[in-house]
Amino acid sequence: MDDCIFCKIIKGEIPSKKVYEDDYCFAFRDIAPQMPVHIVVAAKKHVSSVLGFGSEDKEFLGGIQLAIANIARQEGLCENGFRVINNCGRDAKQSVPHLHYHILAGGDMGERIV
Repeated sequence: MDDCIFCKIIKGEIPSKKVYEDDYCFAFRDIAPQMPVHIVVAAKKHVSSVLGFGSEDKEFLGGIQLAIANIARQEGLCENGFRVINNCGRDAKQSVPHLHYHILAGGDMGERIV
């Protein structure tokens, strides 16, 4: 999509601090981190949310999940843990209508949801 900020980041039209890339996703450091480690993992397909996928997309969605695990290992997040968040829709405060996940780590997040 021409006006999607994540599509522009994936294409290299907007600079980012890339953490990881494969056939399924592009991961980069969030510009307004909510935790010491805050990585955005954006799907390489422009789809607004998980609701835009069907059963034929199992491999693609599974590839993103494996990428998240690879990123956690690469960044040394496995020992103390991390949180993965996917906001889906207006009430969930999805700020960019492009499927993406947030990996948060680097401190005790307590029992709060986000």
